[in-house]
Amino acid sequence: MTALTTAPVAHTAAAAAPRAAVTVPLAQAIASLPHGVESREGYTRTAFKHWVDADRDACNTRAEVLLAEAVEPPTVGARCALTGGVWWPMYDEVRVTAASGLDVDHAVPLAEDRDSGASGWTATRRQAYANDLDAERSLRIFSVVSRG
Repeated sequence: MTALTTAPVAHTAAAAAPRAAVTVPLAQAIASLPHGVESREGYTRTAFKHWVDADRDACNTRAEVLLAEAVEPPTVGARCALTGGVWWPMYDEVRVTAASGLDVDHAVPLAEDRDSGASGWTATRRQAYANDLDAERSLRIFSVVSRG
């Protein structure tokens, strides 16, 4: 049996006294998580402007992720054209030797973000989220072959 142990946490001085740790089966713990109302109505991927060049170095977000995830860095040419390089996408576990053989996507799909509250965000906030290079695992590389 897989179990999840929760530890007591006091959030503020005025918080209720911490409770003792509880061990419950994983399925029970998951079932007890609160569920929010989600709506995919009105979702369009284009509402999340992505692959911008935020730092104006000629490399857009996609290229920045490819550069960061290369196990052997590519050569960066004019207008951030990437040649050479080697990548090992963690989900695909295949050796990729050309940037064109890779796709960059969000670990949490943008549609899910919208369902979970991004529908109320401004266009500026959606763009910042879609191009977030500060959260190391928010954007991931995948081999084009694995994506079909």
